[in-house]
Amino acid sequence: MSSPVLNPELILALKRLRLGRVADTLPDRLVLAEKQEMSFDDLLLLLLTDEISRRDSTAAHNRTVEAGLDPDMILERWDKTAKVTFDKRLLAELASLRFLEAHRHVVILGPVGVGKTFIASALGHVACRHGYHVRFVRADAMLRKLRQSRLDNSREAVMTELLGVDLLILDDFALDAMSKEESKDVYQLFLERTGRASMIISSNRDTAEWLAMFDDMLLAQSAVDRFKNAAFDFIIDGESYRPHLKPKLDGTETTPSAPVPKPRVHPRARRR
Repeated sequence: MSSPVLNPELILALKRLRLGRVADTLPDRLVLAEKQEMSFDDLLLLLLTDEISRRDSTAAHNRTVEAGLDPDMILERWDKTAKVTFDKRLLAELASLRFLEAHRHVVILGPVGVGKTFIASALGHVACRHGYHVRFVRADAMLRKLRQSRLDNSREAVMTELLGVDLLILDDFALDAMSKEESKDVYQLFLERTGRASMIISSNRDTAEWLAMFDDMLLAQSAVDRFKNAAFDFIIDGESYRPHLKPKLDGTETTPSAPVPKPRVHPRARRR
């Protein structure tokens, strides 16, 4: 059965209502409706459901771009053949995003190259699919931006942005010792986000080693104690995962390691 030709006026009307993409699938849907003898109500529901799915997908994609997430670092592309170990039950729990709803943190610890950034980014993608607003940033880049913001009096705006997202992902935290001002910045971030919004922090150093990275020991103890007692510890160990990220000429993709929950819109995200 050939697809029906749409009335040009119908296409124009759909575009004026910002439903232009409905026209892309409408001929196939009309054929399906005829085969299955759908009622008008069922056909209309199918068309609207298609449009909702498209808009949700577009919105989720836009959130991942705004978040600064690597588009390839998603759970579906985690290579299960990688020789690394971690608690799969904990990963499934984190992918449910209950930690995010409860304003808990996650600390991802392990040696260099085992996939900490990948897992942190993948959880960020799941959050974006569910309507949360996420920001991914390397810890050194964040501290550098805050340092520069003091020169142009934009620190308050930068800090407000870091405090305002639903999920802040700090990658490679505590690589180097922090200055007095940087220590204050991290203290404020940990203090104001704990209990109010979640963070995922990846680090090569155990949280006990973070204390030595602060300029002020008192600030360090207060900041780290607040964070680690509100955080899940996700430990990764094993061989480097980075060879699994090398580009392949045949375009082979890896298989998923854990199911991704069905997207739903977070109440807070609806209001934005």
